[in-house]
Amino acid sequence: MIGKGTKLYSIFAAKCPSCHEGDFFIDQNAYHFKDMFKMHKRCPKCNQSYEPEPNFYYGAMYISYAYTVAILLMVLLVCQVMLDMELWPTVGVLATILILGGPYLFRLSRITWLNIFVKYKKPISRKND
Repeated sequence: MIGKGTKLYSIFAAKCPSCHEGDFFIDQNAYHFKDMFKMHKRCPKCNQSYEPEPNFYYGAMYISYAYTVAILLMVLLVCQVMLDMELWPTVGVLATILILGGPYLFRLSRITWLNIFVKYKKPISRKND
């Protein structure tokens, strides 16, 4: 299981990479298209900036590209090698996955990009003496 304190937890739960408590996006549902792009400017829990510099998320395009290539390779492996499908049905499966997964992939790329630069800060535990 992926637990707090790991990058994977922050990425897949869309939580602040610094405290793993605050939400990254205002609306947690990527398929509410009206609010799909809306993010908090800062973490509501620890005040970590979600945009360290102007145009910070241009780099997330490279992450999105890497995720898309990984999806392409998995679809090719499953459809062409394991299921022995023809080329055009495989392209159809890939297009469907990428179109339906686009909003989630957009968000996943942004939170992954921020996680590259922000480290998790463990909460300070207070011991009662």
